[in-house]
Amino acid sequence: MTFNKKTYAKTLTSSGIDYRYYDIQALGADKHVDIKRLPYSIRILLESALRQFDNDRVKEKHLDDLLNFQTTQNQAEYPFKPQRVILQDFTGVPAIVDLASMREAMAQFDLNPDAINPDIPVDLVIDHSVQVDFFGDDAAMMKNQAKEFERNDERYKFIKWAQTAFDNFKVVPNNTGIVHQVNIEYLADVVNVTEDDAGERLAAPDSVFGTDSHTPMVNALGVLGWGVGGIEAEAAMLGQFSYNPIPEVVGVELTGQLAPEVNATDLVLAITELLRQHNVVGKFVEYFGDGLEHLSLADRATISNMAPEYGATVGYFPIDTETLAYLKLTNRSNEQIALVETYAKTNHLWKEDTSNIVYSLRLSLDLANVQTSIAGPKRPQDRIYLKDAQKAFQTSLTHEAGNHGFGLDPLAAEKVVQANYQGEAIELRHGALFIAAITSCTNTSNPSVMMAAGLLAKNAVERGLTVPNYVKTSLAPGSKTVTDYYQNAGLLPYLAELGFNVVGYGCTTCIGNSGPLDPELSQLIQDNQLISAAVLSGNRNFEGRINPDIQANFLASPPLVIAFALAGRIDIDLTEEPLGTDAEGKPVYLSDIWPSDDEIQDYVQRYVTRKIYADNYLTLYEDNAQWQELETNDDPVYQWDPASTYIQNPPYFDGMEQTTQAIESLEGLHVLAKFGDSVTTDHISPAGAIAKHSPAGSYLTEHGVDFFDFNSYGSRRGNHEVMMRGTLANILISNQLAQGKIGGYTTHWPSGNVLSMYDASMRYKAAGIGTVILAGKDYGMGSSRDWAAKGVNLLNVKAVIAKSFERIHRANLVMMGILPLQFMDGQDADSLGLTGQEIFDIPVSDSLGIHDVIKVTASHPQTGAVTVFSALARIDSSADIAYYKHGGILPYVIRDKAVG
Repeated sequence: MTFNKKTYAKTLTSSGIDYRYYDIQALGADKHVDIKRLPYSIRILLESALRQFDNDRVKEKHLDDLLNFQTTQNQAEYPFKPQRVILQDFTGVPAIVDLASMREAMAQFDLNPDAINPDIPVDLVIDHSVQVDFFGDDAAMMKNQAKEFERNDERYKFIKWAQTAFDNFKVVPNNTGIVHQVNIEYLADVVNVTEDDAGERLAAPDSVFGTDSHTPMVNALGVLGWGVGGIEAEAAMLGQFSYNPIPEVVGVELTGQLAPEVNATDLVLAITELLRQHNVVGKFVEYFGDGLEHLSLADRATISNMAPEYGATVGYFPIDTETLAYLKLTNRSNEQIALVETYAKTNHLWKEDTSNIVYSLRLSLDLANVQTSIAGPKRPQDRIYLKDAQKAFQTSLTHEAGNHGFGLDPLAAEKVVQANYQGEAIELRHGALFIAAITSCTNTSNPSVMMAAGLLAKNAVERGLTVPNYVKTSLAPGSKTVTDYYQNAGLLPYLAELGFNVVGYGCTTCIGNSGPLDPELSQLIQDNQLISAAVLSGNRNFEGRINPDIQANFLASPPLVIAFALAGRIDIDLTEEPLGTDAEGKPVYLSDIWPSDDEIQDYVQRYVTRKIYADNYLTLYEDNAQWQELETNDDPVYQWDPASTYIQNPPYFDGMEQTTQAIESLEGLHVLAKFGDSVTTDHISPAGAIAKHSPAGSYLTEHGVDFFDFNSYGSRRGNHEVMMRGTLANILISNQLAQGKIGGYTTHWPSGNVLSMYDASMRYKAAGIGTVILAGKDYGMGSSRDWAAKGVNLLNVKAVIAKSFERIHRANLVMMGILPLQFMDGQDADSLGLTGQEIFDIPVSDSLGIHDVIKVTASHPQTGAVTVFSALARIDSSADIAYYKHGGILPYVIRDKAVG
């Protein structure tokens, strides 16, 4: 009997309005499956597949596979197309560049360029471009915004062109808020409503793809969403389904209640450590248990936000009364709140008894056991109890160089530097704190930890404490609501007194937009080879990310950021040592100024109000006068400026034929790089400042750009010429083929010369030689940077062979036509005796299938040694096969539009 999805179209009524919806319980009953045994996230995937069933891209088998969810990952895949897409500007600009380039390609093929247009709603939030150039005074924010517009005039005009040229495309201007906070406070509906031509309303769960890995923050609202690369987001915009293996779902039971003085930041660091130990990479995580009753929605959002740090695709909280309370606080309409409750209860997405749910793995965490913590010095999962911070840092100094240490000899670790700075004598050791930043969506969206920071600042000022003059302090709230409740509570003056003035609304220090240190301090650090420190309330602290002068980066809650700033160093035991002395010379300890939980919650209740959210989001899209004044054209096909150093037409369609070509075997590949474990997208993708004498710096200089106007790699993501030169160019990347040289270098074979990655790649490309990258575990972990795949594509990399891949980066490689191969269990480049001098042959053809095992041949040109080994093709879905056959998703979409 032919499957008919209309059988499951039912009607519910909310606030007197009828809505059609697709009943997953009825489907389960017909298929003899108890829906209540399925994890909530699987239920949402099932509803999406049922609603979008067409017996072509979504088949009955997909429904059956989801209904028969297995607790272990299997070959079955599910199709998914989200309700909407959300972009931030760093990843959003290259996505728009690709769409603009696709429109031009369509025109060249005599096809309608307007066919390249978002099919679903897209919001772009400009939040990644503000830098902390100015700080420590009340004018800092306006100065930083002015500098931001000055640096990004071309980019912003391009974004505004897109706002006009594309349908279903809205832009939240800069200096408004961080994308994820704006998402949970305003954009997310939890339940979406669409209307057909007949005016019939269809209700369905909100879902979202975001071009930022911290998109799962919205999971706290019961919205299923996760981070994808820009190229996968583009596919969703253009009506393409995403196909992925049905994930394992890990249930995490939270019990008990947090102890006094322990906050959501401490909790999420504990969860990150726990889940990294259980390897949840690529899995869904769902939270349940009595402990949820003691966590606010903002606390849950802090936990969901850091899903990428613990490796999960999502960190999901089902819809419950706390969800409704947050929707009310953030000024959603009463009708929308009622619909969310009615729909969730009707279609079995409301949190109920979870004892019958079948999870792949059940873990438990007693909230009462969580302790005040920080994480670092290089990874978010490396948690340290606050009481152990001093000892841990001191140990890291002499620990072998790597994720946990800096490799100093014991004498060097004891170095003391006497200096004079701004007329004051200062004494610096390793661990001196040069950056203290309250930044990033993880914590600035949480009123409890932000209010704790404001109250701690108040108490510190009243006790006469000050921050040393060498500490660069900043406060970058996630939205203007934070400033309003600080203002109403009378706390802004105290924060400003300690140097924590508002510097802008955006993702600043957490993504490396910390701005430069005072050149005098920078020189002091370099001349004395100090292991300098930063502390930030963000989610990422990978080496080389925060600031080029800072080696040790620690994540901490907002109040602890202020506490460490007062101390001026990271190597302090804040539980025992004083932060300083008061006016009477008496020592002041952290416990003396730490606000009580009752005081924090009293301030939250009094000053975090619905009116604040109503006022701030009333004119969300029009509130930036400088943005409104930008002028742009309304041509449907973008007019590229050949002289632009920000926006250029990428060469992805150069030489492309309108019909797909046969897959060619990969032969004669030279090794561009050989890496160890944990190479992140921060290592691979261009990020942060552009060095003056780097290949990218040389390109900009040749094009008349002054060094002081280089801006960051993130701001120049719309220019492939800059980005390909900055790929694999991180100053701390360690390529085993660089003959001991650290940074973006490699040995070019067969010349034996050590060159920049870019220069070596161009030599290979000119000679018609493709390349391969060898890597260890967790290759591509970190942010969902599509340029980590786009860049290596433009460097002519044809394959990456690694021990394991982070989820988003693996997908991005395939979607850029690069073959990801995984060493078989127990093997890696070293165990196989591969030195990187070999020439690789990888036989692939049109018969390539999901998880094929491929025989790879590596031949050493000098010794004649031949190594043959098996590798698993990380082609994980039928969509992966299609994308790879077409040479990537962009050519695939063009050809798909051409025939459809």
